[in-house]
Amino acid sequence: MSADPPLLDNPRSDRVGSIRALGRRAARDRHDRFLVEGPQGVRELLRHAGHRAEAVYLTPEAAARHTEMEELARAAGVHLQRSTEQVLAEMADTSHPQGVLAVATRMHVTAEQVLADLGPDDFVVVLANVRDPGNAGTVIRGADAFGAAAVLVSTASVDINNPKVVRSSVGSLFHLPISTGTPLSELLSICRDAGLRLLAADGAGDTALPAVDLSGPHAWVLGNEAWGLERTTLALCDEVVSVPIVRAESLNLAMAATVCLHASSAARHNG
Repeated sequence: MSADPPLLDNPRSDRVGSIRALGRRAARDRHDRFLVEGPQGVRELLRHAGHRAEAVYLTPEAAARHTEMEELARAAGVHLQRSTEQVLAEMADTSHPQGVLAVATRMHVTAEQVLADLGPDDFVVVLANVRDPGNAGTVIRGADAFGAAAVLVSTASVDINNPKVVRSSVGSLFHLPISTGTPLSELLSICRDAGLRLLAADGAGDTALPAVDLSGPHAWVLGNEAWGLERTTLALCDEVVSVPIVRAESLNLAMAATVCLHASSAARHNG
């Protein structure tokens, strides 16, 4: 890496166009790559999954502001390219990418691999047909924050490499194993075979969260934002758990997930 690399300044170049295309799922599927936007996400990519980083693009202003970025890129053996603000804006999915963007390779890991080495106190998250990218990314961030061992994403859920999912996870996407591409019924069967109790989070659940036994390995099964979990899915779970609320009509998916994951984490630390 040269001390003063040339500036990428043509927003209509083929390279810029190919990176911009990664905002679409078809291009991500075709090239097995995705975008990481913003200094926090790129920083966590380089620190925790540097082998998956293909290139980092940043403006001279961002390079001066985030001086650690070049050192992290060098340590990971990743190409770092100075680019104009216009080029960054053209490549990014957002209007204001904060001067930093990276291209990363997708992670491919099966549910069986993710669950192979579960500990006696581990818990995981299952996203069942979750479609909203902001919710999915926030749940991944919560799973990371509260110490979940993994996140398992069913087919028919949002692509976890969707730019909004990546941004909403704020780097947590690179901190814990995430499995995708398994049908929900099969995913629940794999969890059960791995010794996990299946806890469905549902507002109509018969068991209130404070009464749930959260000892031992378990999986929180979280449903679609609009219709929740289907009856057939609820029937496959060991318990259907509701989060008690005082006045609001309901909690959205990300809020309910945060409460459930915090309860699992607290049970570990207080047990």
